[in-house]
Amino acid sequence: MKRIVIALVLVLAVAAIATGIAVGAGVGDDSEPPITGAALERASDAALAHTGGGRVTETEAGDEDSYYEVEVTLPDGSQVDVQLDQSFQVVSSEGDGDESNGDDD
Repeated sequence: MKRIVIALVLVLAVAAIATGIAVGAGVGDDSEPPITGAALERASDAALAHTGGGRVTETEAGDEDSYYEVEVTLPDGSQVDVQLDQSFQVVSSEGDGDESNGDDD
């Protein structure tokens, strides 16, 4: 019985670690692929310029709301989703608890 409990605990620990790795890598329920290559750098630069800084924590190409979506985590821990068009121009952004606000900050 003790071996079964230990095995179960190990299986749960591995599952928890795998889930943490998937979340940390930006893997979620979304089917959109992450932005890659030169587009990633351009999209990140545009989003960070729009938010005034922070850290890019997730990206999506072909997002349902825009051509690119860049999630930025600000120094205070809040998050802003910046929507970009194909030319890397900001079309909207939405922060924690905000409604989409077009081209406004």
